[in-house]
Amino acid sequence: MRIDEAVAACTRVTKQHSSTFYLGSRLFRGAKRSAVTVVYAVCRAGDNAVDEASDARAGRAALDAWWAGIERAYAGRPLPERPTEVGLAWVLERFSLPYAAFAELRLGLESDLCVPDFQSDEELMLYCRRVAGVVGWLIVPIAGYRGRPSLLGEAMALGQAMQLTNVLRDVGEDLAMGRCYLPATLREHHGVELDDLRKGVITPGYVDLVEELAERAHALYREGWRGIPRLEGMAAAAVGVAALNYEAILRKVRQNRYDNLTRRAHLRPHERLALIPRALVGVALGGHS
Repeated sequence: MRIDEAVAACTRVTKQHSSTFYLGSRLFRGAKRSAVTVVYAVCRAGDNAVDEASDARAGRAALDAWWAGIERAYAGRPLPERPTEVGLAWVLERFSLPYAAFAELRLGLESDLCVPDFQSDEELMLYCRRVAGVVGWLIVPIAGYRGRPSLLGEAMALGQAMQLTNVLRDVGEDLAMGRCYLPATLREHHGVELDDLRKGVITPGYVDLVEELAERAHALYREGWRGIPRLEGMAAAAVGVAALNYEAILRKVRQNRYDNLTRRAHLRPHERLALIPRALVGVALGGHS
């Protein structure tokens, strides 16, 4: 498989599964644009290995096969018929992506083979780090950056914020699949019962719970925005667009009167496009616009 064919296949995956990431990737240029779409497709393939499995055993086998592909790419021996492996091997020839980031992602995906049973906020945030925060580690070497190494921590925070946003957006959909990512201690603190959530009942306590996690996400976005302006060139605008899109999803949850049980917060195309100028202003001003 030629590299252009592999990148095209990865781009189709990105466009199909994440309009937010796809929109941001369009602001990268040349090899960087190709590289970030490949990274997304590789991570998505791991996610699909777990989500599309018929049971835990099948999911484990699929995840092991995905990991074997990661290792082949790092060894420079990708299977020629697999676009994600061919694409990742090509990316690794040009950018120093940390192997440890994929290793953490694997741990996060392994946890999805079981029904989530987070007891504490710390467990939820570790999960957010492993399945999304580490993606920031993979994007930063591609984007390039100026300044102190703390940018890696800020990239981690941004990824965690995005995953926490996903958790809040998808509560109803997750419950329908027998999953709940809201920590037990937090539910108990706010008097939230899973049976009420399954019935679509939105109590004042549930609103408070959503607000508590939403505020945590906003704090992580603010931390992430400290690093975005230090990314090189249009990469800063690209990541800024993605960040503003995810933050806007939190606002949609509020606009929907906290009904993330029977409705899915999403942005319309014109709303996404309207965030591009704000991202550019935010980058120019050195922080959140």
